[in-house]
Amino acid sequence: MTPLEKIAKKHNDWLSIVKSFGCNPEIAEDIVQECYIKLDGLLKSGIDISYGSSDINYYYVYKTLKALYIDLYRKEKKIFKVGVEALDKYIFEEEQKPPKDINSKIKELDTLLDKVSWYNKKVFEIVTSGTSIMELSRKTGISYYSLYNTFTNVKKLIKKEIKWD
Repeated sequence: MTPLEKIAKKHNDWLSIVKSFGCNPEIAEDIVQECYIKLDGLLKSGIDISYGSSDINYYYVYKTLKALYIDLYRKEKKIFKVGVEALDKYIFEEEQKPPKDINSKIKELDTLLDKVSWYNKKVFEIVTSGTSIMELSRKTGISYYSLYNTFTNVKKLIKKEIKWD
């Protein structure tokens, strides 16, 4: 009999242990199954979780179950549950907002970029097209800080002049 089969014989004991942590029966069953998977992986990697050849290490199984329960509890704490009423309200509010007119904002951006100097416009276009400031600095021989300040100033101007509703 393999060690995993020995562990599986005590399935009801493992379920009662996990239920004692405060889990409902369905969650307890899932945690015990996860424990089997975890222990099977450990056994396949050569880790021995038995006392001699006849008995299994109950404490190790208990600690594995406890760790899986705590991990599940932490994940559930991070999940923010929203009621259906709040979701309906959110959807209703989103439907009431008019869609943002992207094309007019692009025209505003083009008009604004036409007002800035050709150098500022070119630096902004090159950096926003995907070239890093460091790479542009190496290629042109222009100081990194000069290019960075130029790009930052154009971004500030755009944020200041173009407003989203």
